[in-house]
Amino acid sequence: MQQNDLMEKVVSLCKRRGFIFPGSEIYGGLANSWDYGPLGHLLKQNIKNAWWKFFVQEREDMVPLDTAIIMNPKVWEASGHLQNFSDELVECKSCHRRFRTDHLLAAISAKPGYDKEKIRSIKDVRCPDCNGEFTAPKSFNLMFKTFLGTTEDSTTVAYLRPETAGGMFVNFKNVQQTTRRRLPFGIAQIGKNFRNEITPGNFIFRTREFEIGEFEYFINPKDWEKTFEMWLSEIKRWWKDVMCVNMENLVWHEIEEGDRAHYSKRTVDIEYNYPFGLGELHGIAYRTDFDLSRHEKVSGQDLHYTDPETNEKFLPHVIEPTFGIDRMLLVSLLEAYTEEEAPTADEGETEARVVLKFPKHLAPIKVAVLPLSKKEELSSFAKQIAGDLRKNFQVDYDETQSIGKRYRRQDEIGTPYCVTVDFDSLEDKKVTVRDRDTMQQERIEITKLKEYLADKLK
Repeated sequence: MQQNDLMEKVVSLCKRRGFIFPGSEIYGGLANSWDYGPLGHLLKQNIKNAWWKFFVQEREDMVPLDTAIIMNPKVWEASGHLQNFSDELVECKSCHRRFRTDHLLAAISAKPGYDKEKIRSIKDVRCPDCNGEFTAPKSFNLMFKTFLGTTEDSTTVAYLRPETAGGMFVNFKNVQQTTRRRLPFGIAQIGKNFRNEITPGNFIFRTREFEIGEFEYFINPKDWEKTFEMWLSEIKRWWKDVMCVNMENLVWHEIEEGDRAHYSKRTVDIEYNYPFGLGELHGIAYRTDFDLSRHEKVSGQDLHYTDPETNEKFLPHVIEPTFGIDRMLLVSLLEAYTEEEAPTADEGETEARVVLKFPKHLAPIKVAVLPLSKKEELSSFAKQIAGDLRKNFQVDYDETQSIGKRYRRQDEIGTPYCVTVDFDSLEDKKVTVRDRDTMQQERIEITKLKEYLADKLK
C-alpha cells in the first residue's frame, strides 16, 4: 500500500464509520476544522485515559490540575508569548495565499523533516499554487485574541491559551503548599489549546484547536540530566507497551543548541514517519527555571522552594514532556489500519477485509453483540446479554444484514470481540465469541462470558 493511499483510506474510513467528521459540514465546513464522531470520541477518551493512568495515576510523584482556558494576560506577557509566540508569514503577490516560511521548503523538494530547517532566502522560492513571488516575511502572532466584558478595547483584551503549561506554572506554589509535595514532583493536565496556525493541514495533524496532555516535572537543577533520561525511558515504554506502535516508525530527534527554544537546555522531538513525511509527534524539553523566574519577576510573588532537609532555597527547574492527543490518535489509526485476505464461508476462498487492529485497551468498542436473526425471541435474548455486558464494557448491538457483513463492519472499526447469539443459545445458554485478529471462534457459556471477556481485554 502506498503511503499517500494509506492517508486517504484512513481519512475516508474516519468519515464513513464515525470517527472524525469535517467541522460545520452542513454549512460547507470550516477549513481544517474537525469534529470527533461517536467512535472518534471513544478512541480519544481511551487514549487520554491510558495516558493519565500511565503518567499520573500509577505514579506517586504526580498530581492533577485543570486550569482555565482564558487567563490573566500577564501570564502570557511573563511567558513571552505576547512578544515571541509567532511564525514568519509570507503572502503571494499574485494569488494572495499565505504560507509559513519554514513550510515553503516543502515546495522546493526539501528532504523530510524540512520543518526543522530554516529558509535561506525567500527570493529563491515561488508560490507552489501559482508560481508567483512572495512578499517579505512578517511576524504573525499565533494567539487567538478575545475581549472580556461588554467593551472591546486594550483594557479588556484576553487570549485563548496556546498551551496548558502556563496554568501549571502559575499554580506551582498553590499545588506545592496544599499537597505538601517535595521535589521532584510533577503537575499534569489534559486540556484544549488554541493557535491561529497560518497553514494547518494534513487532516488532524495540524489544527487551530487541539488537545494536549503534558506535565511540568519540578526538580532540583543538579538532578536534571538523570531525570531527563528517566523520562525519555518512560516515553519509550509508553509508545512500545501502551500505544503498541512499530518503534521503527519513531525518530528521536535531538535538537541542536542553535535550533532549541531560548529557554531550553535540552530538547528531544519524538517524530513519526507519517504518510506525508517525517513530522513531529511530541517532545520533551528541559526548560531550566525560565518559567518560574519569569512569573516570579512579573507577578512579584516568591515562587522559591525550600528543601525541608537541607534548608536550601531555590527556584525549581522543570522538565516538560508534551503530548498532542490528536496526533497520538492519528498515529493510532495509521498503525492500526490493515488490509488483508480473510477466509470466507466457502472453503478455500478468501476476500479482502479492512481491520483496525487497535491495542484492545484502546479500541472504541470492546464487544459487539450480534443476534443471528432479527426474530423477537432471539433479538430480545441478545439485547439482554448486551445490556448485561454494558455494565462492564463499551458494547455495540447490531442485527442488520448478514452476519458476515456485520463481522466486517466490526473489523473496520476495530472491535476486538464479536458475540454471536444463535437459536442454539436459547437452549444451551452458550454464545459464539469471535476474535478480531485471528477470526477464531469459541463457544462460551453465557454465565462465564463476562469473566471470559474481562480476561481477554485486561
